Amino acid sequence: MRFAICVGRFYEDLAARLVAGASAVLAEAGVAADAVDVFDVPGAYELPLAAKFAAETGRYAGVVCLGAVIRGETSHYDYVCGESARGIMDVQLETGVPCSFGVLTVDSQAQALARSGGDKRDSGRHAAEAVLALLEVKKTLGSGATAA
Repeated sequence: MRFAICVGRFYEDLAARLVAGASAVLAEAGVAADAVDVFDVPGAYELPLAAKFAAETGRYAGVVCLGAVIRGETSHYDYVCGESARGIMDVQLETGVPCSFGVLTVDSQAQALARSGGDKRDSGRHAAEAVLALLEVKKTLGSGATAA
């Protein structure tokens, strides 16, 4: 099986941590490093289209979407978070390819660090685990073969 990781690079340090966590989970599940393709986009808002491009190729069993949005002084945060979440959900519902939402939606850089492999959780790991869990459900229910 092949996997895509689509990552918003607006916060490069956080993106690298999230990708490391997701990649570790896939490796632990026996996925070879050369069976994982990483696609960079500017930020979280661009993730749904990148996920759709990846899912529609038929090459990937799942797509892990990663990024970070940190609340600022304007309502921009709400639009980016809501639309990226909705868009990623739409991609998996339209294509049947599991797509996870590993986008940090936090109030501060400290919260983002804690959730990207810090002391509270590792959202990159959790996003990859979610894709693997959905593939198990798909397999159990016989919803068709996964991409090879």
